[in-house]
Amino acid sequence: MSERLKIFNGAKIEGLGLFIEPEKMLIVADLHLGIEEMYNRQGIMVPRTNYAEIKKNLCWMIERTKPKKIVINGDIKHEFGEISKQEWREVLSIIDFISTNVKELVLIKGNHDKILGPLAELKGLRILDELYIKGESLLITHGHEISNSNEYEKAKTLIIAHEHPAVSVREGMRSELYKCFLKGNFLGKKLIVMPSMNSIAIGSNVLREKTLSPYLQQDLGKFECWAIEDKPYYFGKLGALNE
Repeated sequence: MSERLKIFNGAKIEGLGLFIEPEKMLIVADLHLGIEEMYNRQGIMVPRTNYAEIKKNLCWMIERTKPKKIVINGDIKHEFGEISKQEWREVLSIIDFISTNVKELVLIKGNHDKILGPLAELKGLRILDELYIKGESLLITHGHEISNSNEYEKAKTLIIAHEHPAVSVREGMRSELYKCFLKGNFLGKKLIVMPSMNSIAIGSNVLREKTLSPYLQQDLGKFECWAIEDKPYYFGKLGALNE
């Protein structure tokens, strides 16, 4: 199966990102830059590798897709109530890196981005609640709350993040957890759920753990799953994996 795998018409999985071909737009989500500083303050010594891993993955995706626009679908930083020194440094650095490689960078507000404003203003960027792509009838929103916009009503496809979906795969006595993309429906609209770019944690096992996003408060058994490792692997319906 090809590493460049279509998840819906005009959209392909590229690593942990989603490339919308007609728009030449690459979507990534949930970087959680600065997360190590939070762990370290709690006495958990975590090596500060998240930024380097994300930048390496972005380099690979940009080289593969040659996007004109990159959309970060929420939670570029980790802290809720402040901007840590690590976040300030790494967020500005990743913005500079992306801006040198694409014509446009769009920031979608996530639940961890409550005080992102000073960083965005410093770089002349706006923070959007959501992004609507009219030609594709596509709405990109972080997914921590249900949209009530006019664009939501028009959209036929929703792309969310927030959940950090992962799926466990068992071989004999051994079980491995993988980041994954999910595809299902929400109130008659196609729903795509993206994995996180955060390299410190794989994510939440959607086969075992309670989901967070209000879009996913439903039976996920009919959702299709693509696990991400060295390339995307199509695993079929989540319900079948639970059997």
